[in-house]
Amino acid sequence: MHMKKKLSPAKLPLPKFPSDKEAAEYFERHSVAGVWNRLPEARQAKPLPALAKKIRDRHARAKSPISLRLDPEQIAAAKHIAAAKSVGYQTQLRMWIAEGIRREAKRA
Repeated sequence: MHMKKKLSPAKLPLPKFPSDKEAAEYFERHSVAGVWNRLPEARQAKPLPALAKKIRDRHARAKSPISLRLDPEQIAAAKHIAAAKSVGYQTQLRMWIAEGIRREAKRA
């Protein structure tokens, strides 16, 4: 049985880290739970231009809205399963549909 080690509480201000490796080592030994709400807001990350283009292209591929009638129990079950996986229930439903299409296409 793996026991979780007790982390020392972090103090503010957090130290400046010369490398990601040193930051990782610090946070393996220290917990920010006690100071989380007092940490400064991080600046918005700016993706590299190639990644930004891929994101724009992906969003540009529009999905067509459809009307689909489901039993309330099916919707509730999908929401429950999706929440356990930390995804939206409509995303979960789309993944199930895509999986079913792939499976059926192999049979055809």
